[in-house]
Amino acid sequence: MGKIIEIKDLHFSYKGDEGSPDVEVLKGIDLTVEQGEFVAVLGHNGSGKSTLAKHINAILLPTSGKVLVDGIDTSDEQRLFDLRQRAGMVFQNPDNQIVSSVVEEDVAFALENLGVPYEEMRRRVDESLKAVDMYEYRLHSPSQLSGGQKQRIAIAGVIAMEPKCIILDEPTAMLDPQGRREVMATIKRMNREKGVTIVLITHYMDEAAQCRRVVVMDKGRIVMDDSPRAVFSQVEQVKSIGLDVPQVTELAWELRKAGCDIPGDILTEEECADAIEKLFSK
Repeated sequence: MGKIIEIKDLHFSYKGDEGSPDVEVLKGIDLTVEQGEFVAVLGHNGSGKSTLAKHINAILLPTSGKVLVDGIDTSDEQRLFDLRQRAGMVFQNPDNQIVSSVVEEDVAFALENLGVPYEEMRRRVDESLKAVDMYEYRLHSPSQLSGGQKQRIAIAGVIAMEPKCIILDEPTAMLDPQGRREVMATIKRMNREKGVTIVLITHYMDEAAQCRRVVVMDKGRIVMDDSPRAVFSQVEQVKSIGLDVPQVTELAWELRKAGCDIPGDILTEEECADAIEKLFSK
């Protein structure tokens, strides 16, 4: 389907304090994401994953190297508007993205600023709210909504822009389990039904396991890039860089260490239950 994100030898450094050297955060990142992919980016705090996300939306610009989104160089100031129509960003705290006192007005905010005609804006607002299962709340105040509902409103605001790609920087970090499930269901549906490319920055292994591809970062570099099953089956390597694996994968790993004949690439509860049932039936 073609490349939507191309990152070539990306380096990024923050300015150090006066008299101190610059702090290099990204150290030669090479990454390609195809249109329609669903990619999770993992890494412990300070690994550079959020810094990487901000480069895709041109919130940050490379110290050296290139970031291309749908062929647009993020350092081209003349095309910043085009870039951000193609790549939308959803942040950790939905309250930081909600600007209006009525849900549908908040979703329409960016469209109004773009001068989108009323009929087209009405269509986009209604469709985006329906896409996140929040249409019935269109006349509510965001302050009356739960954290998960607010985050879905923030996602609807990005969807209304009709981007090809959505970057989500730990969108479920501040939510309870129900809110997390709601947001993940919304993201998966957008990818499946609309073909929107999803780049999900997360520290929840069970969320990453639901993606089609997992990129693992450590100390500003990409150290693993494969399917969730291939990545999480390397339990010791994942743990060595300070990350966990899904609980069922760890259970299977512990059983294997104890001498049980059980697959090492288990990823779901159903697979784990089937493997244990077969183990006892032998």
